[in-house]
Amino acid sequence: MKPVQKVLLYTGLLLVLGLVFAMYTRPDFVMTLANQVWGCF
Repeated sequence: MKPVQKVLLYTGLLLVLGLVFAMYTRPDFVMTLANQVWGCF
C-alpha cells in the first residue's frame, strides 16, 4: 500500500468515526436507535 493511499484511508476512517460520535450528541438519534434495537427483541 502506498503512503498516500494509507493517509487517505486513515483520514476517511477518522471522518466516519467523527460523524458517528457526532450523531451520539443528538438525543433524538440515540432514542431512535435504542427503540430500533429494543424492537428486535
